[in-house]
Order: sequence, then C-alpha cells, then structure tokens
Amino acid sequence: MNIRRGSRRPRPPPGQAVPTKLAEECDLVWGVYVRIWDVNPGYLNRQSLLGEHRELHAIVSIIRHSKKGYSRHPETLRWQGFGWALNQRHRLLAAEMNLRGYVDRTPVLLKSQRPKWPEVFVDSPVTQFSILAEKYKDKEQGRIPLPKNAQQLWAQHKYSVMARDNVEYKRIGRWVALKKTDQGMADLYPELVLLLRLPPPAGNLQNAVQHMWGYVSEYKSIPGKAVERLPMQKLFSELQRLALLHHIVYLIESTALSELLVWKI
Repeated sequence: MNIRRGSRRPRPPPGQAVPTKLAEECDLVWGVYVRIWDVNPGYLNRQSLLGEHRELHAIVSIIRHSKKGYSRHPETLRWQGFGWALNQRHRLLAAEMNLRGYVDRTPVLLKSQRPKWPEVFVDSPVTQFSILAEKYKDKEQGRIPLPKNAQQLWAQHKYSVMARDNVEYKRIGRWVALKKTDQGMADLYPELVLLLRLPPPAGNLQNAVQHMWGYVSEYKSIPGKAVERLPMQKLFSELQRLALLHHIVYLIESTALSELLVWKI
C-alpha cells in the first residue's frame, strides 16, 4: 500500500497486535505505529528524534491509564513494567533535543523497576542501524553519522564507555584494534547498548569529561585552575557549547556529548 505523506493507516482492532514488520516504520506521528529506538538519540535525525519523543509519551499514556489501543504493540509490551527505563530513555531524548536547541517541558514520571531495562529488542541494535540507513537515504542525517564499521562505532562510544568502566574501555579498545574494518559491528554494538544503560561512577565520569575537555581547552573560556573547581555540570555544559561553536567533529560525533548529562554529574 502506498502511503502519502501525512496519511494514516487504518487502526487495528483494540487489543490486536500490530505486525512487527510494521513496527519498523515508526518515527511517524502517534496514531500510526510506534518505535522506541535503542540506538543513542544522537543517531536520529530531527524528524525521528521528535517523532520518538511523541511516541514515547503515547506509550507512557497507554501504560499509566491502562488504555487498550496499541496495548499489544511490540513496543508497548516490551516497556510494560519498566517505567524507570522509559523515563531514562525520555531523558536521553530530552538531552539530545536540548543539544540541538529544543526545550523539553514534558517529564515522564514513571519509576517502576529502577534500574532495570527491557531485556528484548523489537529489532537488534545493528538492525536498527540498517533501518535508519534505509530511511535516511538522500535525507537529513542525525548528529552522529551511522557507523560503517566497528572502528567508527567504537570512536563514537569510547567516552561513554570510559565514563563507566576503565577495564571495559581498555578491553574493547584492544578488541576493536584487532578487527578488520568489515568485522565486529554485530558483536560490539549490543554490548555497547548494555554498557550505556549503566550509571557512570562519579570518578570515571569526571575522568571522561576531563579527557573530552582536552579537545576544547585551547579556546580558554575557563582558566586552567578554574576548570578543576567548576561543578561538573557547568563544565559539561561549557564543553557542549565550545564543541558546537568550534565544530569539534570528534566530540560532536560522540554519544557522550549528550548522554552523560542525563546522569547526575
């Protein structure tokens, strides 16, 4: 069936599952089909980012108010009972939106099962990259380019991993260095998705932010000694500002540039 821009598919009967194949088309407005991505929001273009934000709130509404419509959709089912994780995904979206100049004023208040996440994916994380690549042909891309190999994927995630576990940071770095450019993505990305769901310990997070600060320190917006005394949240906000202002590509294409602000720093 050809769908014109702005048109809607017929709704399924209440309580009937939406076919999983149709769930692959889901950065459309609520009332069609829904998708909550597992990839970092930095990979989403503007339409997908804002679309997921709307759809996440739709799922929250279904869960909070026990609505029947779309209650059997694969995305709704996998988030049932994971209110804290749904809230955390919303915070990740809001942080990315803020980095791109949008303001979110719609918090999610679900808190069940802290700090657990759903153990299933509608599509594997690597498959989600393939879906996005197909969707974004000749279209606007996200802040972070979709990775072509394990080396690029690791470069995009390394500071997020550094902020969580130095042992894993070194192990994965060595593992990626030994891989050929056409190997390793399918093995590496699920592991990265799970690692980024863990809260960063304060010391590791500070270490990662200071490493990232090295890319912008030459612009001297803050004197060297003052950097050490600045609250971490203010330092990170200034890091974001300088990275965007001076177009520091390595930082702009890092998952850490938005996601670290979601955690208490």
